[in-house]
Formats: sequence, C-alpha cells, structure tokens
Amino acid sequence: MTSHSLRQVALACAALMGLGIAQAGPAQHPGAVARALAHLQPAERSTAADSFEARDVVVDADGSEHVRFARRFQGLRVIGGDVVVHSQAGGALRGLSRTLAASPALDLAPRLRAADAELAGLRTANVATGATVQSELVVFAHQRRPTLAWDVLYTGVTKAGVPTERHVILQAHTGQVLDSFDDIQHVDAVGSGQSLFLGTIEIHTDQLDAGGYALRDLTRGGHKVMDLKGKFSGPGTLFVDADNLWGDGTKTNRQTVAVDAAAGHAYTWDYYLNVHGRHGIADDGVGATSKVHQSLFGLPWVNASWSDSCFCMSYGDGDASYWPLVAVDVAGHEMSHGVTSRTAGLIYSGESGGLNEATSDIFGTMVEFYAKNPAETPDYLIGERLPRDGSGPLRTMIQPSIDGASADCWYAGVGNLDVHYSSGVGNHLYYLLAEGSQPVGGPASPTCQAGDTRVATGSAVVKGVGRQKAEKIWYRALSVYMTSSTDYHAAREATLAAAADLYGGVGSKTWNKVNAAWSAVNVN
Repeated sequence: MTSHSLRQVALACAALMGLGIAQAGPAQHPGAVARALAHLQPAERSTAADSFEARDVVVDADGSEHVRFARRFQGLRVIGGDVVVHSQAGGALRGLSRTLAASPALDLAPRLRAADAELAGLRTANVATGATVQSELVVFAHQRRPTLAWDVLYTGVTKAGVPTERHVILQAHTGQVLDSFDDIQHVDAVGSGQSLFLGTIEIHTDQLDAGGYALRDLTRGGHKVMDLKGKFSGPGTLFVDADNLWGDGTKTNRQTVAVDAAAGHAYTWDYYLNVHGRHGIADDGVGATSKVHQSLFGLPWVNASWSDSCFCMSYGDGDASYWPLVAVDVAGHEMSHGVTSRTAGLIYSGESGGLNEATSDIFGTMVEFYAKNPAETPDYLIGERLPRDGSGPLRTMIQPSIDGASADCWYAGVGNLDVHYSSGVGNHLYYLLAEGSQPVGGPASPTCQAGDTRVATGSAVVKGVGRQKAEKIWYRALSVYMTSSTDYHAAREATLAAAADLYGGVGSKTWNKVNAAWSAVNVN
C-alpha cells in the first residue's frame, strides 16, 4: 500500500482568505470587549439586573470586531440569552446576533424545590441507578419566552447502558419538562495501521525517556490515543510501542484502529488550522483525547461520540455487521461538535440541534475532502465505509430523505424530528450551496418546492459556489453570527451575512447563490 505522511504544521496564525481574521480569547482584546459592552447595554434594553461575560472575540483585518457574550439575569445563567455584538472598525455598532432581544421579566422565586425537580426529571433522563445529579436554577429562553427553570444534569449511563450527560429543563414553578438534551453528542452511526481505513500512513508519536514510543502527537496539541480495553468509559490506557511500528491493518490488532483515530485527529486539526485559522477544537492549541475499543459493558458498541466534559472522542469497536467507527468523516464529525460547543453553542434539541448535527456532518465531510487520502475517496456520504457488506452510508447530504427518516426540506415541525434527521435540511442546503443541484460529474440533488416536507420533489436548477467558499461561509456563520438558539431561518440570515462579509457584500453573485440555495430547501 502507498505510504502517505500527515504533514507537521507550525503553530502560526493562518488567515482566512480575504479577511485576515484573528480569533482570540476576550483577555487578549479588552478594548473590543469594553466597546461591545458599551453598545450592548442600550441595544439589548438590559437593566442593572443583566450581566454579560465575554466568551470569544473575532477581529477582522479591516478592524471590525465581533464579541460573543454569555448572559446572566439576577445572577442566573440565561440559556438562549447569548449575543454577539458586531462593531465597525471605527467602533460604531453594526448590529447584534441574538434570539433574546430584551431583559427578561419573570418571577425568580421557584415554587418547585431542587430535589423535587431532580426527581421529576428522572423519567425523561432515563438514567440507570447510580447516576450523579446536579441542579441549577436558570432562566430558560431557548425558543420560548424566558421562564424560570431548573437545569438538572444527570451524569452516568442510560438504562440501556449508553453513557449520558443529560440535561432536563423543568419549569421552576410547575415542574413541566421544557426541553432535554445531552452533552455527549453521538454520531447516529451504526456501523463500523497500518490503519483500518487509510492504508499505511505516518503518524507523529512521542519518544519516551525510558525507551519506546507513546501514541501522542506533540505537534498537534498533545493529542493522545487511549485504549478503553472494552470498557464503556474511564481514562483508558495510553498506547505505547517498542519499535514505533503500529498496527497491521486488521481489526484484531489493537493498535490498528488507534492509528485511524490518530490520523482522524491530525487531519481535523490541520483542516481547521489551515482552512479556518483555528488552533484546535477550542482554539487554544490544546489537542483532544481519542479513546478506542469502547464496548457496551462487554457487548458490541456500534457508535462514536464526542464529550465536552472530557474533551474527548470515543469510538466503538462495531460488531459483526459494522467496522469500528474510526472513519475520517466520523472523526471530523465528532471533533466538530466540540468546535460548535465553543462557538455558537447550538443547543442539542429542536432546529438548533439539527443545525448542530448538520454542522458536524458538513465539517466531517470537508475534513475528508481536505485529507485527500487515496484510500478514502471524498464524498458527501457519512460513514459509507462502516457497513461490512457495503450496504451504504449512514446519512447522505445529496438527498437526506433516502434513509427514510431525514428531511430534505424545511417545514413547520421539522424541529420535532430527532436531531440526526432534522439535520437533513442543513446537509441538503450545504450540498446545494457547495455543488449545486446538477453538478458536472457529480450526483444530482432534487430541490424542494411548495408543499414538500420530508422528501424533495422539485427539479429547479441551483448553482453552487464551490466547496472552498461554502466551507468558509458556514464556518464564519457558525463562529460569528449563530447563537445557541439559532434555527434554520436564522441560519439563513447568518450565512447571508457571512457571504456578504467574505465575498462582495449584499447582492453579490455569491450572496445570491447562498440565498437561492436556502430557497431550494424551502427556507425563505
């Protein structure tokens, strides 16, 4: 098999094409934060009860500033209250990205005790005995009028044995369940070096003083690969080797899938650095952790997941029907959940949850195109190599509805679907945006027409902007304009704003193509 090297990348700031964007923590831009706060208070019609904490700062080459804030009201965290302040180079306010436009007005004395909320949320959480429970009084403003609520976090495993960090949001006066979502965001993947999928490749390792090598990449933030040894969770054991020759291309060799996991992180790290100027998932230069050989308490585990709490990916070993879930697009998908968490923070329910999943599919696919590994043909199919019988992908961005559950088109109620299926609208939009409905040499994609719901039946011609423009538009929309409660219509506005920033302003050819692509999935 052909040998391919993952190139070592210097930790230098990479500029976004045409903008020269610099991303940094709020502490590095105190002036920008102060200017944004001065705009924010009157613009948000906030009161002395409101406080804002800067989370992220993006400064464009022309001096424009974009400062993202988390919000508190009377000291309570406001879920869905985040806001991005956009200022011109001269300091004048350009606009705001937010879903909550005014200070909440509500009764802050809960009639439901924390212990009662924790008990009331158990059925929704579906956790097994032994889970830990934490509750926090919050203002809940995600896709609804602000209300006082308990955010109850159940950490453990579900009754089916699946790891969970489930939030259940309960109205603090009545106990009504308002929402629930999981901080462990699974690829909805069934399926499952020399590597298993990528042939023979070079990987960066760490030579140990005592002799031998560890599967730790010091050129990419210290990323390390751990062996869970058939356990469900835990820290795992760092892979070490005597001769720096890893795996043999077979599933039976424990090192083989570790090679794939190391390569998946390296490709994803390099993609975000070289394409978007982002230094790692959290943009802090720190590598994540990959854990392989996960099983469901000794039973086959056909899934992969990202967890914010451990800043890690976990990969199941698959079963008789599916290979281990260490494909490149799966790795890129999982780590992109972490990027979303540290930018827009899209809440993992409703339409924002569908956008969260779509974003991971989008960037997982773009990582696969970036990798250009001859053993992994890039395409718009998710996890297509995982079924052992070659029966097809887990999802497709070309016509998502082919799986019988995903939605091609936006319609009222699409947000009620599971987030892995409502993501179809975003996936379909992105294919049309990047490739068009009838790309030369590529598969055609049906468009949506009036009355279409899950399945697109139209034949309109949509011209794409190309992958390079599409990925930059989506990343800028995610990192600058989207907020935690962004829905598909707000995502349209975010991508149009991003297209205007990057490619010629409102009404440019690129801007018009973005607008046409959204219309082709019935988002107008």
